Amino acid sequence: MRTTSTSIGLTALRIVLGVVFIAHGAQKFAQGIGSVTEGFSGMGVPLAEVAAPLVAGLELVGGVFLVLGVATRVVGVLLAVDMAVAGLLAHASSGFYSQDGGFEYVLVLAVASLAVALTGPGQFSLDAVFLLASRRRRGVQEPLPA
Repeated sequence: MRTTSTSIGLTALRIVLGVVFIAHGAQKFAQGIGSVTEGFSGMGVPLAEVAAPLVAGLELVGGVFLVLGVATRVVGVLLAVDMAVAGLLAHASSGFYSQDGGFEYVLVLAVASLAVALTGPGQFSLDAVFLLASRRRRGVQEPLPA
């Protein structure tokens, strides 16, 4: 059974991670999907015209979902894959350090997203509220997982 401090830690991670992704997704929409598509093409992203709106939408909506704790495990996996691909296609050739365009920052985002996917959202999330309501309807009294 998870402790309250574990759920607080997961909530803090989820919210900060979500805000970062919201900012990055919003930035892509603000730049214009056409500009993002051109940038993706220049980095060698396959099907850039499909990838650009998908990535922008995933980062914006996925960030909101993380903040709220909705579909947390699925969103965490999708964002981890997003960052792993970004690291490989756009940052790996520039080395480790983000100040040089390297993969340091996207690695942290990928691993944090994966950690949220593997551990769950914690008890302070809409996922936990929905799970608790579902268990009550079925008469299950077991403690909630994180």
